[in-house]
Amino acid sequence: MIPSSYIHVYKPSASLAAPPLLLLHGTGGNEHDLLAFGNALSPQSAVLSPRGDVNENGQARFFRRLAEGVFDLNDVVKRTHALADFIEAAVQAYALDAKRLTAVGFSNGANMAACLLLLRPEVLAHAVLFRPMVVLKEPAKPASLVGKRVLISSGERDPIVPADHPERLAELLRAGGANVDVQVHRASHGLAEEDLTLGRGFLSV
Repeated sequence: MIPSSYIHVYKPSASLAAPPLLLLHGTGGNEHDLLAFGNALSPQSAVLSPRGDVNENGQARFFRRLAEGVFDLNDVVKRTHALADFIEAAVQAYALDAKRLTAVGFSNGANMAACLLLLRPEVLAHAVLFRPMVVLKEPAKPASLVGKRVLISSGERDPIVPADHPERLAELLRAGGANVDVQVHRASHGLAEEDLTLGRGFLSV
């Protein structure tokens, strides 16, 4: 049965050798926002791309915030578990390889991917996080992320993400045993060519 809890796009794989991707858009995006970017990262991958179910002044998000960088933590936890349940159902419905499912998240979507790793690590194999910040401050449970690789790609001129957040987030994930690579390059908050290069390199391993 096709899961209906989130509006979403599913694209089947063109090659079983390519890892399936979970695309998580930023604030104001939708289920179509990262399709072209995901295709550029790994054109043969199966794609699952849900739309965030929180409406912030007409803009879709994956969880509520009270102000820029100030999050409703109760809502974060609730929405993280809801999305994780959707992912588990979608993996079954679309016969995705859960052992290789890789989140590709941008901004709010990257934050949600990080929350999934911290609260429901079983639903993701790896993650590529573009412009994430620290949302949940508790470190990952010991050994909960062993065998999982994470790329954090941040812009050194990002006006939204505090400069210390990429490394702080990395340490929260490393506490669970994740292999985390932090890359900071000459970019602002938006996606740049270097992100594509880094993401392709990560997914090709």
